[in-house]
Amino acid sequence: MEGVYCLIIRLDKEQKIKIGSLGEVKFPKGFYVYTGSALKGLRARINRHRKKQKKLFWHIDYFLASKHAKVSKAIAIRTNKRLECKLNKAVSNLPNAKVLVKGFGCSDCSCKSHLVYFGNKSLAGLLKSKLKFTRVNNF
Repeated sequence: MEGVYCLIIRLDKEQKIKIGSLGEVKFPKGFYVYTGSALKGLRARINRHRKKQKKLFWHIDYFLASKHAKVSKAIAIRTNKRLECKLNKAVSNLPNAKVLVKGFGCSDCSCKSHLVYFGNKSLAGLLKSKLKFTRVNNF
């Protein structure tokens, strides 16, 4: 199965995290949404993100390696189209969305960041109701 996805991540404590080539970044406590794609193996990609023990490759791997970061929900959209940036733009335009780290997860596109901060707002219902995509799956 291929597609795009949003990870809703809760960071339980403010953290300074080294994010690969981006260097050390201070992340406030709260909820984040990371937008990604998996043109092969959507379920496997989401399951990989949930694992704590893995080789750190992508920016999101470094963020999720923190013991205080946890994927609380994954919303996947099955598609063979490259909709990652379109989905990311929709997430970035939601109320209270803030880009804290420019260049996070978007080295291959022109987006500002694929990690968006929402403070302490719970996001699962907001994402489902505001994003107008079809065939949404929860993982």
